[in-house]
Amino acid sequence: MTSTTPPEPGATRELPVPPVRIVSAAAPLSWIARGWRDFVRTPVPSLLHGLIAALGGTLVLAVAHQRFYLVSGAFSGFVLVAPVLVTGLYELSRVLARGERPTLQHAVAAWQRSGRALFGFGLLLMVAGTFWVLVSSVLIALLVQTPITGLDDFLRYVVLSQDSNLFVVWMAFGGVVAALVFAASAVSVPLLLDRDVDMLTAILTSVQAVGANPVVMAWWAVLIMIGTTLGIATLLLGLVVVVPVLGHATWHAYVDLVDASGLPPRR
Repeated sequence: MTSTTPPEPGATRELPVPPVRIVSAAAPLSWIARGWRDFVRTPVPSLLHGLIAALGGTLVLAVAHQRFYLVSGAFSGFVLVAPVLVTGLYELSRVLARGERPTLQHAVAAWQRSGRALFGFGLLLMVAGTFWVLVSSVLIALLVQTPITGLDDFLRYVVLSQDSNLFVVWMAFGGVVAALVFAASAVSVPLLLDRDVDMLTAILTSVQAVGANPVVMAWWAVLIMIGTTLGIATLLLGLVVVVPVLGHATWHAYVDLVDASGLPPRR
């Protein structure tokens, strides 16, 4: 007969963080290629996710169009919470990987199966996004005396300001927030969807994956930024395609970066 010894008071328990893999510099391009392939194989549910993202961007513009100083921060905040918003796309790629035919019902079921975990992480990202919107607005309001009412004003008084430190400070704050959120969310949501882990384990795994591949993940972040910028620059129409492709690609990033075979599947 064997017996287990209870942990001593004050003892710490190690979280079962799965091992991560080192990937090549070409991996992000491979993720996008595979994301495009999944997009082509699931056009209707994928485009629906992209359409929702474009409509969300339109709503941001509608709310903030007369307060342009809010637009940049609001779009940045929208991008920060995007990893949770595209959960259905991860599920579509997951189903494809099993050799099955995914439908919109699979995407909806993903929220039902992982709702509690996703809600907690989504709330965390929402707090981060809201924080950045507020910080961005306050920075611009404090450092620019002239009202910012449109893109021309933003470019003239912020980006092209004679006080070059203004744009540098604004970008620095945004970069720090984005880097922290990216490290915490790079593969967190796919892991929460795929395996029965808690939010802290998912975040630590994501940070570990980014830390093990700093250059590659920086390159991946740049590609995401380029795609998102192009999507927004095309009057948001490009988001209809960019969002689902990047969403599917993120699933493949998770598969390549994280060895989750030792973790129980989420049912």
